[in-house]
Amino acid sequence: MKKQICTMMMLIILVTAGCSTSGDSADDESPLSNNPYSETEFLLGTVVTIKIYDEGKEPVLDKVFDRIEELEQQMTANESGSEVAEINEQAGIAPVHVSEDVWQVINQGKDYSEMAEGSFDIAVGPLTSLWNIGMEDARKPSQDEIDDILPLIDYERIELDEAEQAVMLKESGMRLDMGAIAKGYIADEIVELLEKEGVTTAVIDLGGNIYVMGNQTSGNPWVVGVQNPFSGKGETVGRLTAADQSIVTSGIYERYLEVDGEIYHHLLNPKTGYPFEGELASVSVVSERSVDGDGLSTLLFSKGLQEGIEFMQDFDGAEAIFVMEDKSVYITDGLVDNFELTDGDFRLIE
Repeated sequence: MKKQICTMMMLIILVTAGCSTSGDSADDESPLSNNPYSETEFLLGTVVTIKIYDEGKEPVLDKVFDRIEELEQQMTANESGSEVAEINEQAGIAPVHVSEDVWQVINQGKDYSEMAEGSFDIAVGPLTSLWNIGMEDARKPSQDEIDDILPLIDYERIELDEAEQAVMLKESGMRLDMGAIAKGYIADEIVELLEKEGVTTAVIDLGGNIYVMGNQTSGNPWVVGVQNPFSGKGETVGRLTAADQSIVTSGIYERYLEVDGEIYHHLLNPKTGYPFEGELASVSVVSERSVDGDGLSTLLFSKGLQEGIEFMQDFDGAEAIFVMEDKSVYITDGLVDNFELTDGDFRLIE
């Protein structure tokens, strides 16, 4: 059996600095620099980079990374001692009191599960653990193994006790997996921290979950490039401009497992136990809150193009870009004047 595990970041940011050597914020209280304070660490299972353009704000970087580490330790399902791991360990046994952060992210994750009617499900942990795509021990499970765990995937059996701020999984063997929403929540928490510290201009990159804060030092919006899902990092399908917005992408080539020449991507259907099938290659979401972008990108991928576009028509505060396997590109109405193709092999369908 030939098995290959591959990863690809599905979103890149073409952070185009302004032409001036320095700049000021709108209220002239926070001078900006084209040479940002920048730090990169491996956290959340990916490469995390934070850039702050406000002069004199370098010490804030330490506070940001401390906060990321704190949230990761609370929410990871893969390390014993985290709150989410404890919830999983106590499945079918007892409720677990959780911190405000974990309470909020589980509540929002359950909300998205309900909106998706189960095609997105934060109780998908038994399935993601079975495939383990993106890890060295990734494998294609047997049909019997899949059939055994599918009944355990049910967000409706996540019991939330608001009075005690406690979470319980009703059946032994259930497992939460917050991977489809946690990075978005963490990005929003970083934005809040930066604002409290007086930062006006920054770029937050949580391994492809991007938030651009403020404008460039030139005063222009940031330029954001959407990764070509069929090519290596750095090649884009298109670009848009953004300020104080999040951009998140889910795609079939982001992480995948190859077995005997067949590709199995990491976006797993909790109803079938296998990767979602369809013609979508990637979905990018532009939103005011990164937690919405994170949840929506997976939710929309699970729904497919037509249902996804219809869903977005009733969702305020977010827009989406759908890239198909035939290299056609569809965008929601709010991006008509703010998205342009950068690769002639793709065609924008209007």
